[in-house]
Amino acid sequence: MSLTLQKKVCLLGAFAVGKTSLVSRFVKGIFSEKYLSTMGVKIDRKNLQIGDVTINMMLWDIHGEESNKKVPAAYMRGTAAYLLVVDGTRKSTIAAACELHERIRTEAGDIPFVVLLNKCDLQDEWQLAESDMEAMQEKGWECFLTSACSGQNVDAAFSRLAEKLLP
Repeated sequence: MSLTLQKKVCLLGAFAVGKTSLVSRFVKGIFSEKYLSTMGVKIDRKNLQIGDVTINMMLWDIHGEESNKKVPAAYMRGTAAYLLVVDGTRKSTIAAACELHERIRTEAGDIPFVVLLNKCDLQDEWQLAESDMEAMQEKGWECFLTSACSGQNVDAAFSRLAEKLLP
């Protein structure tokens, strides 16, 4: 007997960390060099088959957090899981991820999440130190080095989050 679950999944992070590019790579298998700032929220869907369970992921690509533009709590309501996206070429995006993590926990409780340390293909511009990644892992955060450009670990990260949604 197969089971189908529909789950709302939010992508959260500072502006320009690559949330839209990650969704595009995961859902459509494409990457665009063009930067398009997300206004509000953009919703995509993708089904993942894990064993005999189909997870219909409703992916909420939410506009980037900026000091003057906070993510509304209403966007987070009803989410079953989330991806915290950090731009490895901008160390400052860790702080936004930590703040968003606390806000979504207040809004949705202790729900599954993974951290995407994005833009790992840009090694010459990489700003995250090994100690930054270790600090996240010490908090119990499961981290993936991802690249929306090359596709590295994108499917693996989304699949791992889907596994965490299994009953």
